[in-house]
Amino acid sequence: MITIKEAVTKKDLKEYILFSFDLYKNNPYWIPPIISEELETFDKTKNPAFQSAEAYFYLAYKNNKIVGKIAAIINWDEVNILKKSKVRFGWFDVIDDIEVTKALLDKVYELGNKHNLEMVEGPIGFSNLDKVGVLIEGFEEMGNMVTWYSMPYYKDHFEKLGLTKEKEYIESSFSFSNIDPTPFNKISTLIQQRYGLKSLNFTKTKDIMPYVDEMFELFNETYSKLQSFVAINDVQKEYFKKKYISFINPEFIKFIVDKDHKMVAFAIVMPGFSEALKKANGKLFPFGFYHLLKARKNSKEAVFYLIGVTPEYQSKGVTSIIFEEYYKVCSAKGIETCVRTPELEENTAIQNLWKHFNTKITKRRRTYSKLLKS
Repeated sequence: MITIKEAVTKKDLKEYILFSFDLYKNNPYWIPPIISEELETFDKTKNPAFQSAEAYFYLAYKNNKIVGKIAAIINWDEVNILKKSKVRFGWFDVIDDIEVTKALLDKVYELGNKHNLEMVEGPIGFSNLDKVGVLIEGFEEMGNMVTWYSMPYYKDHFEKLGLTKEKEYIESSFSFSNIDPTPFNKISTLIQQRYGLKSLNFTKTKDIMPYVDEMFELFNETYSKLQSFVAINDVQKEYFKKKYISFINPEFIKFIVDKDHKMVAFAIVMPGFSEALKKANGKLFPFGFYHLLKARKNSKEAVFYLIGVTPEYQSKGVTSIIFEEYYKVCSAKGIETCVRTPELEENTAIQNLWKHFNTKITKRRRTYSKLLKS
């Protein structure tokens, strides 16, 4: 018999997190999250996402043992502002028992039907800065800190239960040593002269902070046309600023401004933290923080997290300036591999940025959807 219980207390939520550690304990490709960070994400008093969303975290039990988990989420900005009548699900993990998956999804359907919502989609988080999708290819590729790993049978469970593909994302990588910088160096010089643009480069985090709000505004503008996008609000901007920006190497954050010092493009790259997170195994202390700081300084992997260009300057070669600057930084740091985090298959503008880099698709992932009963 399968029993579903809502995880409410800190103890419940820690068990919710630790189930994934148990499920993937012998999997070399799964990257464990930091437990304290996950707890903060689920804390209604700390995560500003809860100001415009509600979420319920469910554990499935069989024979008094945890066998699955899911989060049922409604992003009310998505429902009320964007008029997308949708309930989300995320943070999904389960043993290979389709009845457990069905029981967990039923809790999501229940929430959607309670509010007369039309459809369900997942796995996705609260916002576009959360993790997304289940793997459908690339199960023997190392994950990273901004993606969920998933078992091959997740896809099969969803499809057998009547869910269908909603969106597909691709991830890829390329060797830094194979990059010829000559073409984008030439274009960069031309574009900067033609439009009066320049790159802002940083060595100290404190110098980045005055630009971060403008960067998030540009992020909202850049991604607004994607059908899955929900804008980041002011409270979330402050939260992400404090939580993430200070931990990213300042030299890995690039802003492009025009002659009036208005931001027209941005890019955020992170060091590869995968191996460090595996060594930390969910804990910052006593040694996890050391492993992360070591990776921040010495990682030979660069993970391209976000790139945004204002619509006015899209298709005008502005990204050549970004690539020129990153080539300098990556060369100085001895970067060997560049990784692209999940990009919507439909986002052809992003795909075109990388067409000259000899990229190799390493993973594909999907969100799945289903219409709810009216």
